[in-house]
Amino acid sequence: MKTLFLAILFPLVSFGQDAPRLTEALTLHASFDHGFDADFSRGEKTCRVRRGKELQAAAQSEELALVPEAGRYGGAMCFPKKGSVRPQFAGLNVLNYNNSDWSGTVSVWLRLDPDKDLEPGYCDPVQIVGDDTKKGYIFLEWSKDESPRYFRYAIRPLFHLWNPTGAQWADIPFEKRPMVQVQGPVFSRAAWTHVVFSFEHLNQKNLKPVGKLYINGQARGAIENWDLMFGWDPARVDLVLGASYVGLMDDLAVFNRALSDSEITQLYQLRNGVRDLHP
Repeated sequence: MKTLFLAILFPLVSFGQDAPRLTEALTLHASFDHGFDADFSRGEKTCRVRRGKELQAAAQSEELALVPEAGRYGGAMCFPKKGSVRPQFAGLNVLNYNNSDWSGTVSVWLRLDPDKDLEPGYCDPVQIVGDDTKKGYIFLEWSKDESPRYFRYAIRPLFHLWNPTGAQWADIPFEKRPMVQVQGPVFSRAAWTHVVFSFEHLNQKNLKPVGKLYINGQARGAIENWDLMFGWDPARVDLVLGASYVGLMDDLAVFNRALSDSEITQLYQLRNGVRDLHP
């Protein structure tokens, strides 16, 4: 795992004309330079972990650490081994979930070799969860058994809409799942990988909803032609990190709309990361 923490160097580009609009859309940024809490938030800044039935402020442990100067920009959050600790940020005024027309974007940098660092089983580095996963579920995922593992972005709406027969996720043919799937050497211990996923017009009955996945500034696929209706309680929607994840994570950001292709390119090229966008 030592190579996981090596610094990486490649040319950095300053942000351009999209920056003011990106700043207006930014709702949360966690650099992990000075702690687990968000540097900027339009809602709650505190990063919490669940201990039994209670949520407590995130703290360093055998399963969760801050590693100075190991990040894509400054420090990074590290998951040294598979565990039960899942840092989370409250969604109120950050994710802005609503039941009429919901859009947003989540950006994060990851550093790991999935086939060497992850233990058997599914791994979800980022999830958006509500009060019931059968009422909706959004996640990034590495697959369970394949070698090399698939990397996926999934938007699962109300259960009966995507899975009317009640089949297991693994038993549904790839093309019949509401997801984008990527296979190949995308991630590495030797380099940081930028992952962005967006969703637009979820819960909107009159417009076509869509979800998009981007890796290192490039579009990798879209979730389209699905009825993406959710049924969450807006007060119980959270951003959850690190489910069975082993590796580094840095520069987490949330935006209140689906960013354009050019804005995601700008985001990927920010010289100092999302801190350049703070209002």
